[in-house]
Amino acid sequence: MTHTILPRSGTAFELKQGQKLVVIDPQGEQVADLYSLNSYNHNEYLSSGRSLDYNESIKFGKGSLLYSNQSNIMFEIIEDTVEDHDFLLTPCSKDTFRHFYPEEEPVPGCHGNLVAAFAEFGIPEHLINTTFNTFMNVDINETGKISVLPPTSKAGDRTVFEAKMDMIVGLTACSAGESNNFKYKPIQYKIVD
Repeated sequence: MTHTILPRSGTAFELKQGQKLVVIDPQGEQVADLYSLNSYNHNEYLSSGRSLDYNESIKFGKGSLLYSNQSNIMFEIIEDTVEDHDFLLTPCSKDTFRHFYPEEEPVPGCHGNLVAAFAEFGIPEHLINTTFNTFMNVDINETGKISVLPPTSKAGDRTVFEAKMDMIVGLTACSAGESNNFKYKPIQYKIVD
């Protein structure tokens, strides 16, 4: 069964070890922020730092492993039609909008949407850290300057994550204009046994 996350919203759900999470960009150029916590120990959660360190790369695609803050593998990317994602930048928030889009009314953003979704599982806001920004296109030039560019994902592109432990997973359809080429679209996902 394929689920749809409406534009600028998010959800959370349980994912069991061995299950596959298929994240789909149905229309193209739409980022999905992914975050997870150990189902039985919420103090173990997805870690950008550990994942960058152990993969020895800022690029993620098929074969990449995503680690927890306790150095355990949470996901393996087993299929990826894009192989262009970001694991450096934090999920957008009201503060992000005030900083980058001061002329816009701030919206909860991915951070706020994850906070609301995870609250249903009793997970507090302070445990939500840097997300795996699926389909997000970030460039770093020779001086170290970071630029957010339009996603390279096309309609129907997907990334498949295999769960390596039981987790509570949060997933969004990103709310930040620059991340999505200033168009807000849905994200789809399905869980495969």
